[in-house]
Amino acid sequence: MSDFVPVASASDFGDPDRKLVEVDDQLVVVVQAGGKFYALDDVCTHDGGPLSDGAIDPTGCTIACPRHGAKFDLATGAAKTMPATKPTVAHEVKVEDGQVLVRLSQ
Repeated sequence: MSDFVPVASASDFGDPDRKLVEVDDQLVVVVQAGGKFYALDDVCTHDGGPLSDGAIDPTGCTIACPRHGAKFDLATGAAKTMPATKPTVAHEVKVEDGQVLVRLSQ
């Protein structure tokens, strides 16, 4: 497992908001929703669409693929609605000294 990597300042995020970052050559979307931070692979498992361009639902804790509307759970990466049936990968996130840090799960 990789180490935590600083990816952004927490103050750079609104709520809800997202930023596309690169961690160890991998694109990850970091999301703040409902006062919490989440990190997912920036890929819809249905057709490869960029989740970083999708709508965030802070109440439902989801992000939607902009192409076909598949929704993914921000905390677990689970596919919540069709047409996606497979999860995307969720990563560990923490905030220390005002910095958002991500550790890749794979």
